[in-house]
Amino acid sequence: MSLSQGLHQKMLQKLSPQQIQLMKLLQVPTAILEERIKEEMEENPALELAEDAHEDEYNNDLKDEFENADDEFDNDGSEDEYENIDISEYVSEGDDDIADYKLRDDNYQDSDENKVTPHKTETSFHELLLEQLGLMTMEDRVRKIAEQIVGSIDDDGYLRRETSAIVDDLAFRQNVDTSEEEVEKMIQMIQQFDPPGVAARDLQECLLLQLKRLKVQGKEVDIAIEAIEHYFDEFTKKHYEKIQRGLGIDDEGLKAVINQIIKLNPKPGGNVESNSSGESYVIPDFFIFNNAGKLELTLNSRNAPDLRISEGYRDMLKEYDRGSKKDKRQKEAVLFIKQKIDAAKWFIDAIKQRQQTLSSVMGTIMEYQREFFITGDETTLRPMILKDIAERTYLDISTVSRVANSKFVQTEFGTYRLKFFFSESLSTESGEEVSTREVKKILSDLIEAESKRKPLSDERLTELLQEKGYNIARRTVAKYREQLNIPVARLRKEL
Repeated sequence: MSLSQGLHQKMLQKLSPQQIQLMKLLQVPTAILEERIKEEMEENPALELAEDAHEDEYNNDLKDEFENADDEFDNDGSEDEYENIDISEYVSEGDDDIADYKLRDDNYQDSDENKVTPHKTETSFHELLLEQLGLMTMEDRVRKIAEQIVGSIDDDGYLRRETSAIVDDLAFRQNVDTSEEEVEKMIQMIQQFDPPGVAARDLQECLLLQLKRLKVQGKEVDIAIEAIEHYFDEFTKKHYEKIQRGLGIDDEGLKAVINQIIKLNPKPGGNVESNSSGESYVIPDFFIFNNAGKLELTLNSRNAPDLRISEGYRDMLKEYDRGSKKDKRQKEAVLFIKQKIDAAKWFIDAIKQRQQTLSSVMGTIMEYQREFFITGDETTLRPMILKDIAERTYLDISTVSRVANSKFVQTEFGTYRLKFFFSESLSTESGEEVSTREVKKILSDLIEAESKRKPLSDERLTELLQEKGYNIARRTVAKYREQLNIPVARLRKEL
């Protein structure tokens, strides 16, 4: 095999650090943009907010290095390594601002500077159980068993770990020798904790634990317990006739039993855990107002921080430029300052470009879905995919996707994810293209208006949609129904 050399041409696309930084910033929602800016300011002391008029200690220390450098170092010719330092663009007369980096204008929603995003400080589900356990008097060995059981309970309140596995965990991890009978006894004790139904092994046991706490309320609860104990499968499948025959009750009696059961909580741990995090709060990135038929788009003011280059850093460069004696240490410091200022410029430019991209994409979406933003009627939404917006904004589809992800817009009709406005198209009998979201809205309205005693089947829903002019198949109706989290007709049936 012979070796040979040759010339070849090929094109490669490489992203600069600034482009990568911009793409990452586009993905950041407004809710955490402030944190991202704080991180950048901590890493780069040349970047600061406009209201920060003071120089930090770091800047003062660096300034002292310039003033004392001549005394500490001799001019031994080492400056030859730094002959090409050019700082003219940083110290030219009349360029004190190094370009105007004030990023806000009148097109931003005002925000209350003293407004603080609310965060709940609730006790977690497992902390609540441990608090109740702490109120009980027991020896250390027994407490370890109870704590192991509590730690094995899932966030929704269920104990899905086998009793034998808990016994093994106690033996190998806690060095506690116990039996399945003792562990089962402790589980029954924990099942008396709040919230009712905690530590159940399955849904049937969870409902029974809650019903038994209500046993003092009369005969209806006793019948409900019997129904869950002996006819649980029939109840989940809504085979009400079998339940009536087995329990010997009429329609009114069955309705009373069902009313007792539907009041129960199928996930006893869910109510404690679901809202314990501040992440559940939505901070809109955009605001759209209808001003007498004219739509006005504004950005959340948090998208436009007043960032600037540190005055102290620029003053140090000017001092260096005015000085006649420049040794190695001073020039090293100048190179460091230039790097930090350049990095600050790049970050400010990226923030500014982020705002322009956000405004461009949201403005195009607003015009594309103008009817919806004026009326709030979901049936007016037009079919829209990422490519439609990319073509109008002259942006790449991936850029539009980054903007649409995790961003929210506040309107007069509620707050929506940007992804809400994107949907595929469906043809009507007349050949008109309509949004699949419009079809889903009509499908949802049909199901909401149906008789719950005799719910509409997928076949009947298909016929109704076709009567309205929508060319749709039954399997497509079933798919849209599942996407709307609507169960099949039999499970929607009510007495």
